[in-house]
Amino acid sequence: MSASNIGQQQIDDCAGRDHSPRPDGILKPRSLLATGLALLAACVVLVLMWQTASSLLIVFAGVLFAAFLDSAARALGHILPFNRAWRLSLVLLLLSGLLSVGFVWGTGKLPEQTRNLLKVMDTQIDVLQRHLLAYGVDLLGPEWGRDLTQWLLSDQGRFLSHARLVLGRASTLLTGTLVIAFLGILFALDPATYRESLVVLVKPSYRDRVRSTMNEAGNVLRLWFVGQLIRITLMTLCVWIALYLIGLPGPFVLGLQAGLSNFIPYLGPIVAAIPIALVAMPLGATPLIWAVVIYTVIQSVEGYVIGPLIQRQAIETPPAWTLVAIVLLGALFGVMGIALAMPLVAIGRVAIIRFYVEDYLGDRAERQQTTMSGP
Repeated sequence: MSASNIGQQQIDDCAGRDHSPRPDGILKPRSLLATGLALLAACVVLVLMWQTASSLLIVFAGVLFAAFLDSAARALGHILPFNRAWRLSLVLLLLSGLLSVGFVWGTGKLPEQTRNLLKVMDTQIDVLQRHLLAYGVDLLGPEWGRDLTQWLLSDQGRFLSHARLVLGRASTLLTGTLVIAFLGILFALDPATYRESLVVLVKPSYRDRVRSTMNEAGNVLRLWFVGQLIRITLMTLCVWIALYLIGLPGPFVLGLQAGLSNFIPYLGPIVAAIPIALVAMPLGATPLIWAVVIYTVIQSVEGYVIGPLIQRQAIETPPAWTLVAIVLLGALFGVMGIALAMPLVAIGRVAIIRFYVEDYLGDRAERQQTTMSGP
């Protein structure tokens, strides 16, 4: 061994470097340290995500709104030869006009219809409770108070307490809505810049893959949101017209809640049938049967024919997994988790397939062959 090698060996020994061979499968201290730091960082990220879950869901809702604005601006690009900023401004102007007209019309029509429907449903709940008590079933409990006005006015302290609670929730809802709106507008103004600010965080050799996956996820969000708007609009119109022809009171409110319920698949339409049945009960058995049957038919056609045709390009997750995601996210994060479960599942599926199944497991060729050959 030369003098230079001997000197280098002495320096390495003094520095504590280990050049001894390692058996296969045993990590070196440096590898163990890197793995431990990576696991620690992953745990810290998970804890932070858990602690800020509600804020992250609001941010994701802003991204979803930005996907809608982006899809509308893209659609106008085929009609108007304007740049993106002008097209997006036109979309925001049209959307603001529609919301203003709807607000002005709704403030004169919806509150009175809603109060009447609540009174009817309140009365029918009392009737059902009396029938159940005749068979010894106390469904709602002995202290169930459905007369909200009397309940609030019976105790001034209770009234003020609940007033503060309502005002607090209303302010929280308004703040969240404004944050979602502004985030959506900012993201939609220049989506490429925000995308590249995330792409730059990964290795240069993998940036093209991340960029293409993010573009695919954005396309999925656009298709899903536009499809949901189409489904909600069609469902609202069909139920509104059908209930109006039957003669139910407040058909527009009932149709609107039936349409909005489609934002939560599987569970939402079932819940939306309850107000329709309660409102139809005082009119007799025939209107009740007609209302339930027609709603079931409309919902079945929308759920099994129209919905899959609209959403087949965006959502390919099996229904059982979608329902599991709705239940889990609802239990963890409440109403926001339920409302955003479908788009979260959609982009999560894209990320898992591209990064884990195709890149990590190397299953890209087999998946393509399976897709081409069919089941």
